[in-house]
Amino acid sequence: MSITVKGLGELRKLAGGDLGTSAWIEVTQERINTFADATDDHQWIHVDPERAQDGPFGAPIAHGYLTLSLFIPLFTELLEVEGVSTKVNYGLNKVRFPAPVKVGSRIRLVAKLASVEDVPGGVQIAVDGTIEIDGGGKPAAVLQSLSRFYV
Repeated sequence: MSITVKGLGELRKLAGGDLGTSAWIEVTQERINTFADATDDHQWIHVDPERAQDGPFGAPIAHGYLTLSLFIPLFTELLEVEGVSTKVNYGLNKVRFPAPVKVGSRIRLVAKLASVEDVPGGVQIAVDGTIEIDGGGKPAAVLQSLSRFYV
C-alpha cells in the first residue's frame, strides 16, 4: 500500500515511521541476463543455468547490484511525494547482501523512513530498507538509501 504526502511538511512528519511493504516481484533469468548485458557482468553464476546448478548455490543467482537496483521500483510503490519538482538518488550508506537471490525467487521491500533533513532547496531522506526473499531465512539486501526531493 502506498503512502502519498503533499509536500515536504507532510514528509517530515513521517520521519522515524514505517513505510510498509511492497508487493513481491519475481527475479527471472531474463531479468538477470538483461542486467548482465547492461553491466557487462556475465559471470557464470548469473547467466549459465547448467553450470550454476553445480555451483555453490545450486542455481543461477541475481547479481547483488541487480538486487540493489530493484530497490527503486519497490520503493516507488511505498511512497509518493507530491509538490516537488525533482527527485534524485543521492547515495547509499551501509549495504550488505546476506543471502543470494536464486533465479525464480520472489523479493519485496520492507522500508522505514529513518530521517528527513533539510538541504538547500529541499530535503534529504534516509530510508532503511530490507529486501526480503520469499521463504528465505536471511534477507537479500539490507541498506540505507539517500534521496533528495527538491521544490
